[in-house]
Amino acid sequence: MLLGLVGVGLWARQPRIDGDAQVVAYEVDLQKQQLELFWKDDNGQLLSNIQRLKDWLQGREQQLIFAANAGMFNPQHAPQGLFIQNFKTISPLDTGAGRGNFYLRPNGVFYTTADGRAGVCTTGKFVAEEVKFATQSGPMLVIDGQIHPAFSRSSTNLNIRNGVGILPNGHALFAMSKGEVSFYTFAKYFADRGCRNALYLDGAISRTYCPTAGWVQTDGIFGVMVGVTQPLQRRRK
Repeated sequence: MLLGLVGVGLWARQPRIDGDAQVVAYEVDLQKQQLELFWKDDNGQLLSNIQRLKDWLQGREQQLIFAANAGMFNPQHAPQGLFIQNFKTISPLDTGAGRGNFYLRPNGVFYTTADGRAGVCTTGKFVAEEVKFATQSGPMLVIDGQIHPAFSRSSTNLNIRNGVGILPNGHALFAMSKGEVSFYTFAKYFADRGCRNALYLDGAISRTYCPTAGWVQTDGIFGVMVGVTQPLQRRRK
């Protein structure tokens, strides 16, 4: 989703995120788990949603463990801004100006490297060397340990939101709010968990597939998606 702006309004009773009850969260250790970014299938057709991704992976003997939408897209469902897939730059970095959340400075990039590290950084600090997967989005939620300065505690702009941050142990933390929250509240969730950098991925359209948390959403229409997979385990007859 492209449209939608950070809103600053009069004081309102803010939904709070106390613990993990109000979010669906999944922690990924890239040293032990397989994380990829997906957009199209082998025939160049859009995967579009988590159900299609799940089915496509099953045909490749892969089981989907976790998935979520992973960045904004244009009307053709092409990635808005940078998209790197298996070391290949599919869409270049967008450093231009525009309207909407994506262009609220600073925006940023979530990426993984060839040696199994995950990172989030502002667009201005991104370097593509040895990057295996990357998706650009915006705005940043947490920047060098500080909540984005444009966010207000009293904002009345409430929405479902999903994002990704990097935990102190280097793992990637993906999270989606179960209900409508402000940017400030959502950013604080990541900051409270020690994420020095976290990135907003999208809003109301967001979906998360996380069976281990009892949360399974497979509908929607997206551009890029993130997925964690493992080899499909066939039942013995």
